[in-house]
Amino acid sequence: MSTATQTRNSVDEFAAQFEQLEKNETFARSWFHPVRKAALARFVESGFPTLKDEEWRFTNIKSVTSTDWAAAADDAKSIGKDSLAAYCIGEVAATLVFVDGRFSAELSSTNKLSNGVKVARLADAMESDAKKLEPYLGQVLAEKDNAFALLNTALVQDGVYIFVPKNAALAKPIHVVYASTCNDRPTASHPRTLIVAEENAQANIVESFVGIDSGSSLTNSVTEIVTGAGANIFHHKIVQESAEAYHFGTIGAWLDRDSRCTSTNVCFDGKLTRNNVEAYLKGEGGCCTFNGLSMLRDEQLVDNHLRIEHIAPHCESWQYFKGIYDGASHGVFAGRIYVHDDAQKTDAKQTNQSLLLSDKAQIDSKPQLEIFADDVKCTHGATIGQIDEEAVFYLRARGLSDTAARNLLVHAFANETLNEITVEPLHERLEAIVLERLP
Repeated sequence: MSTATQTRNSVDEFAAQFEQLEKNETFARSWFHPVRKAALARFVESGFPTLKDEEWRFTNIKSVTSTDWAAAADDAKSIGKDSLAAYCIGEVAATLVFVDGRFSAELSSTNKLSNGVKVARLADAMESDAKKLEPYLGQVLAEKDNAFALLNTALVQDGVYIFVPKNAALAKPIHVVYASTCNDRPTASHPRTLIVAEENAQANIVESFVGIDSGSSLTNSVTEIVTGAGANIFHHKIVQESAEAYHFGTIGAWLDRDSRCTSTNVCFDGKLTRNNVEAYLKGEGGCCTFNGLSMLRDEQLVDNHLRIEHIAPHCESWQYFKGIYDGASHGVFAGRIYVHDDAQKTDAKQTNQSLLLSDKAQIDSKPQLEIFADDVKCTHGATIGQIDEEAVFYLRARGLSDTAARNLLVHAFANETLNEITVEPLHERLEAIVLERLP
């Protein structure tokens, strides 16, 4: 069977799942249903990307489109708290847990929320808070050729809605856990997180995508972040799925006047991970920072694609993505800074640094600038290399073994990104994983 035929069959299978969901009265009569149908139509029209698409020419998803994916919620399992112990991040204001796309009330808690902050299941909020969700849900992402985001919009059944009202601040983080288990057949879930922070609000949010068992799974997530004027959101996304898992995640952010959004993406596990990031600086004085760290081994692949659009003047954006590649792993980075003609006084920087620990590891890096304003300060750069042998010699001269010297340099390289994580227990847990993976 040709690749084109496999891809079309996969599209038709997901379209059939949508038709099955339409038989559910709640699904079909929702105010969100027209948005779903429009997304499905666009997805069916465009299909899944192939290596012929410029944005996907380094990432082959044939193994995804040739698999018969069942809806994960149909095969959802129950897991105990012990299964999630390794992913805890200390004391939190709220925890919402989803297992194979299905909400787990017994593993979730919202008892420590304060200052009017609301954390709820997206399925419930779509009914109870429709007027608050309608301006944002499915509206933040402007890139209409993202097949996986379109598929998520069409098939999403549940997820998380986080609302932080005007002037509210949470001292403790909110933790969202999307867990995948091993089933008798390959399963796919499409979780969605909507974060709305009103004027001068502040919150710390952690999204953990974890694999409880080893098995083939597809997680296709979308996170929409809306920051009101003067708001400050810290977002962390951690991918620790199973060795046979596929993860396609999209983050979209709107930034209003003088708002701040900092998002750190850390990826350790999974067979293939694709992260798409879109940010739109729509209000003067906005600032966004996107950090990333991938630590790969074996034949893992992580593809990070970013598009930052400077629409308003006097805005700042920063991209710092790092990768540590061992074995026959493969990293891809494509970052684009797009400065509109009215976005004068833009200050933007993009940096991609890659450390290759083996001769078989590889990285494809493609930093890009598109500037249509004349009074801006924009830079981009990429560095690719192995461990500095002079630095190793320097450390060995001071009594360290060759292995210890190399490990120290790799740890320092990774920790520059981990130090940007504002949730200390999470930082400590991720640092421990880095140390564990060193020889």
